[in-house]
Amino acid sequence: MTDNEQDNRVEITPYQAAGGLEGLTKLVDEFYAQMDTLPEAQTIRNMHPKDLSTSRKKLTYFLSGWLSGPALFQQHYGPINIPGVHKRFPIGYEERDAWLLCMQRALAAQPYSDELKNYLLTSLSIPAERIRQVNAGEF
Repeated sequence: MTDNEQDNRVEITPYQAAGGLEGLTKLVDEFYAQMDTLPEAQTIRNMHPKDLSTSRKKLTYFLSGWLSGPALFQQHYGPINIPGVHKRFPIGYEERDAWLLCMQRALAAQPYSDELKNYLLTSLSIPAERIRQVNAGEF
């Protein structure tokens, strides 16, 4: 690649690659559809309110800022403390894995590149594990 070609190359953020807010909304909708239907996710579904409207909005807004898009979660809800917010729930290995399974299935249903799907699942595994560790008293 020449210097001129490098100068003309446009970098896109993960937020843009995921389709912006519309794409993230579709991902989150599919994520919660998986949570509603997968037997492995019943325990974590029961940790959520019956009406998932707020949960959907919070996850969509979190992902927006986390993927270098607008910081919507902070604008609407204030600072983010993922492990602290989830500390009141009994989250162990099974719950962490169920959450990641729902996300894996939701990602599989999106028109994202395999590279983006793998990046997102790998990246989301980090806070999922951190939540488990905090709830287990490992931090």
